[in-house]
This record gives sequence, structure tokens and C-alpha cells, in this order.
Amino acid sequence: MISCKVTLRERTAQTGYWKLKFLQEASQKHIAVFFATPDEDQTLKSKSKGLVKKGRAIVECDTDGCYVLSENEFEESAKVKPFSKFFEDLQQLVKS
Repeated sequence: MISCKVTLRERTAQTGYWKLKFLQEASQKHIAVFFATPDEDQTLKSKSKGLVKKGRAIVECDTDGCYVLSENEFEESAKVKPFSKFFEDLQQLVKS
């Protein structure tokens, strides 16, 4: 599942909620949940202590990954990546 949103607000929580719901059902545990956004409000900019926002924490903990479509700089992690890495990651997911 890929949730695509322009602004984050509650949307990251909604996406994290669906991942948690999928994990509750044995027949749905395999469903990967990703988030894609231009992050216009720069919620995903930093994961450093003291600077992390709720939306960043949710995509780091409660989703399988997040892809940012933005020219603004942001702190990349294993789960928060530039959109340019989406298709490479998708190929890896399909193989596994």
C-alpha cells in the first residue's frame, strides 16, 4: 500500500494506523505500507533528538518506509529516503 499526500498533518498517523491494523490479521501481515510526499511543511526534515516531529516519528516506527519528493534537504534514514530510491526498493520488495 502506498499512501501519497502533499501535507502530512494527520496523514502519517492514518498510514501508520493501517500498518498496525494489517499486522493484527495473519492474512494481512505481509502487506507493506509506504508513505510518499513532497513534504511541503518539512515535517520529515530531521530525525535528530529535539528536532523530530510527530510525523517523522510515525513514518520511522509505524510504516515500512517513506519517500520524499522534494528539492529541500532532509535527513535520510533507512526508512525515510528520496523518491529516487523508490523503484529500486520496490524491485527488492518484489524479489523478497
